[in-house]
Amino acid sequence: GFRFFFFSNEVNEPAHIHVESNDKYAKFWLEPLQLAKSVGYSARELSEIRNLVTENIGAFRRRWDEYFGHKG
Repeated sequence: GFRFFFFSNEVNEPAHIHVESNDKYAKFWLEPLQLAKSVGYSARELSEIRNLVTENIGAFRRRWDEYFGHKG
C-alpha cells in the first residue's frame, strides 16, 4: 500500500502530501492538485495515487491546517 504523510518542518511550503511505497516516492501539491515530484512510480500508479489524493483531499488539507495552524 501507499503511505501518505507530510514533514513537520515544511511550514513555508504550500499544502502538499508525500507518498511512499517500497523505494518509490511522490509529492502532490493540494491546491491546485498537481504532481510536484515522482521517483519510481509508473503512470498507472501515479493515476491511482492521484485518485486516492482526490478522494481524501479534504482530510489531508484539514490535517495540514491543524498541524501548521493555517485556515482555509
